[in-house]
Amino acid sequence: MLIPALAGWAAVFLALPYPSTRVIWVAVGCFSCGLAALGAHWWTARRWLLAAALGALCTALVLGAVAAHQASRTAGPLSALARDSAIVKVTAVVQSDPRLIAGDRGRSTVIYRALVRTVAGRGQHSAVRTPVLIFARPDWKSPDWHDRIELVGRLQSADLGDDVVAVLDARSEPRVVRRPGAVIRWVGSLRVHTRAAAAQLPPDPRGLVPALVMGDTSAMPQRLSDDMRATGLTHLDAVSGANVTFVLAGALWCAGWCRVRRRWRLPVAFAVLVWFVMLCRPEPSVLRAAAMGAVGLIGLSASRRRAGPPALAAAILVLLVWDPWLARSYGFALSTLATLGLLVFARPWGDAIARRLPRWAAPVGDATAIPLAAQAACAPVIVLLQSSVSVIGLPANLLAAVFVEPATLAGVATVLLSPLGVTVAVVPVWCAAVPAWCIAWIAHTGADVPGGSLPWPPGVRGALLLAALLLVVVCSSVGLVRRGRAHPVIATVCVLAVTAAAWPIPHAGWPQTGWVYTVCDVGQGDASMLSTAPGHAVLIDTGPDPAAVDSCLRRAHVEHLDAIVLTHFHRDHIGGLAGAVRDRGVREIFVTPVQATDSSARSEQSNVSSVRAIATGRRIPVRPLQTGDVVNWPGIRVEVLWPKREIDAGSIQNNASVTLDVRTRGLRLLLTGDIEREAGAAVLGELLRRPPGPPFDVLKVAHHGSANQSADLVRFAHPAVAIVSVGADNDYGLPAPSTMALLRSVDSAAYRTDQGGDVAVLLNGDRLTVARR
Repeated sequence: MLIPALAGWAAVFLALPYPSTRVIWVAVGCFSCGLAALGAHWWTARRWLLAAALGALCTALVLGAVAAHQASRTAGPLSALARDSAIVKVTAVVQSDPRLIAGDRGRSTVIYRALVRTVAGRGQHSAVRTPVLIFARPDWKSPDWHDRIELVGRLQSADLGDDVVAVLDARSEPRVVRRPGAVIRWVGSLRVHTRAAAAQLPPDPRGLVPALVMGDTSAMPQRLSDDMRATGLTHLDAVSGANVTFVLAGALWCAGWCRVRRRWRLPVAFAVLVWFVMLCRPEPSVLRAAAMGAVGLIGLSASRRRAGPPALAAAILVLLVWDPWLARSYGFALSTLATLGLLVFARPWGDAIARRLPRWAAPVGDATAIPLAAQAACAPVIVLLQSSVSVIGLPANLLAAVFVEPATLAGVATVLLSPLGVTVAVVPVWCAAVPAWCIAWIAHTGADVPGGSLPWPPGVRGALLLAALLLVVVCSSVGLVRRGRAHPVIATVCVLAVTAAAWPIPHAGWPQTGWVYTVCDVGQGDASMLSTAPGHAVLIDTGPDPAAVDSCLRRAHVEHLDAIVLTHFHRDHIGGLAGAVRDRGVREIFVTPVQATDSSARSEQSNVSSVRAIATGRRIPVRPLQTGDVVNWPGIRVEVLWPKREIDAGSIQNNASVTLDVRTRGLRLLLTGDIEREAGAAVLGELLRRPPGPPFDVLKVAHHGSANQSADLVRFAHPAVAIVSVGADNDYGLPAPSTMALLRSVDSAAYRTDQGGDVAVLLNGDRLTVARR
């Protein structure tokens, strides 16, 4: 059943952008082929026909679910109103916790998903069941999960294949018209009490304990999030299958200790699973983790080992029928592959390791095999996200695995006791804090290891290459062990040679020697730096978060900034200024001379005041830059291409971005801030009026890869390397597919911070290379 389920998954992945009418016809065709293959199998008894029949029928099932979901989502007038950008009044049920993000219009924004139940606009009032993403102001009171709310807003269509039909930009504060039921309110109070109990902990455990237990990352320090991602531990700061497995195993142990009859233990475990899902919110990622955790527990059980693969196949099909958009989720792919790795490899690898250890150390076999199997299965997908192979990820996961179970179980005890008061919960919360602190220490230490990841070819090509390499290693492992036993000296020499080749070079660090330009991964924002000397750099924008840009500068060992250039005054470009100047010398700050005169002028003025307050407090001079200015720093010459004037079209702030033509060490870079199509055309005009120069080697793609680009400017620049600074899973749909297609059309090698973290441009001799952290 597993292969048919995977075939259905692939079919859903491909079908999501298409309308339901096309999908249903493909489903009917698959169903017909499945019935024909089933009949042929009954007639000829050939097993491959049965496999083909199951694959076709599974595909028909999930495609039918896709068509049904799409028909339900698009029923009613909301889709048409979104295409017309209509202002509507809706009632909706909140389906996710509100989350504060840095907006690209100079202010923060609160976002949350909701299921619209009624919509009124353009003279019509209809009942619908349509998922939308709501953008609201941060100074409004945010609703709670599962509240029914009423609000007015402007609709915009979402991209094809998205898990929402439209985006609703709220124009009025949401009004709660109905609270959820008593059970949901009780579960919500548990989350509040747990956060209150964890508030007494040091910063790292304060954020990590709620994240481990109920997926609440609101208190996670930015540095801890960055370091967990660098060491492959990000699955711990959200609800994962491992958390579910530990909770279910703990529930079954408690049932056994209380001498609950065996036939009642499964219902007890199911009840605990439902409670845990409600605690963590039954969002798609949590349901996926619950299903995979239950399958993992079945697969690792000695008495039910053969039930694992069929259970995984059933989980895949049920989840895709419930929510087809999981098919395009990296989280779903990683969970499924990790569970598959546990089912296929964990037990035999654990037994093989245990046989070579003393009897008292036999448990080390499973403890080593479980993360090893999960890492091996997930590695090709992780390459798609990071374009690197983590050297430190496996040892970090091996060490952290020891602390995850006690932290999770003590955290669950905290959840249960916290309603009785913070004093009552003090013992379990500190019992959870100690292993959580150990996990945080492993993340910080691992992230500081030089050469912790090895560069790898990006994209699908790199993923397929790594998958093929792992397949060869796994298939030949038995033969390699046998030959190693026969020739121990040769085997030892080979192991030492491979270890020496892969051993991190102590002085390599990050960025690697010879870096010229680095784009920091600061989430949905911009921050990059030009190297001027060891320990010195010029910082271009600071991103939205002080901790994120500070971490990036510390990783690069930058202790002095020759200058900071703030391209414009949007929060996602200036919000991290306090972190950039923290414990560093800063010679001067350059800014755009153009300030907005449109409706966002008030929020921009607040950002200007914030910048000037920080500069005044540190006695840093602030100077404007405009077209024609030339600035020199050690080894760098910069010509300012823009701004020259205010552009009324589009966003005044974005089109006022300081745009730089940088020449350093024989390379030429074009740094474009957030300029849109209109300013891009003006910059192109400035370049055409100047004497021809060498070609551009690097382009910092404008406005996080927005579709509102000057295609002519990109074609003129024709860069060898293009870098997009964009946040992972951002809610703006960035970078736009049209922009990525434009970069491919000019043969630019495109790199994204959301898929690989920090991106560094290196110069080795005369050769330009790109590295990712």
